Amino acid sequence: MKTTEGSAGSDPRRCPWCLGDRAYLAYHDKEWGVPLKNNRKLFEFLILDGAQAGLSWLTILKRRDGYRAAFDGMEPEIIARYGARDIERLMGDARIIRNRRKIESTIANARAYLTFMEGPVSFSKWLWNWVDGEPVINRFKTIGEVPAYTELSGRISKELKRRGFTFVGPTIIYAFMQAAGLVNDHLTNCFRHPDNR
Repeated sequence: MKTTEGSAGSDPRRCPWCLGDRAYLAYHDKEWGVPLKNNRKLFEFLILDGAQAGLSWLTILKRRDGYRAAFDGMEPEIIARYGARDIERLMGDARIIRNRRKIESTIANARAYLTFMEGPVSFSKWLWNWVDGEPVINRFKTIGEVPAYTELSGRISKELKRRGFTFVGPTIIYAFMQAAGLVNDHLTNCFRHPDNR
């Protein structure tokens, strides 16, 4: 795949994965790789990245509003109180991915998140400490160079699992790190890469 050419009067060059869909373009241009430090938004991204497992991100992106509606605005305090009735309700909700394990994971992760937030360090601060508070800026030239996971995403995954989170394997966590801007994996010829600003 190629990025758009970006000549005068045309669209700027972009990472190839976002081409061909308006929702993807908007997400790429405005959100992906932007440093996110809001605890609640980070929780939402973690849930959505977990829901992505085995699917394309575009599938989840197009259901994001549905997830927010189905899961009470992605409020962890409410989700943590969900029981069997809520699970059955969600299993019948076409706005989300109706996978029982992923629904149960969202509830478990809300509980783990709230326990985490009772500790001495916020979820955001803890995550950003893994990268010394600054995004890791990668300089990949092709999509084939971008890893599916890294040693660091593996370590974060292991620690999150230890704290009770589920659907947080190394690949999911690397996608989460990209989405939340802990790593910037825009290709070097993409207009969103920091070197091109």
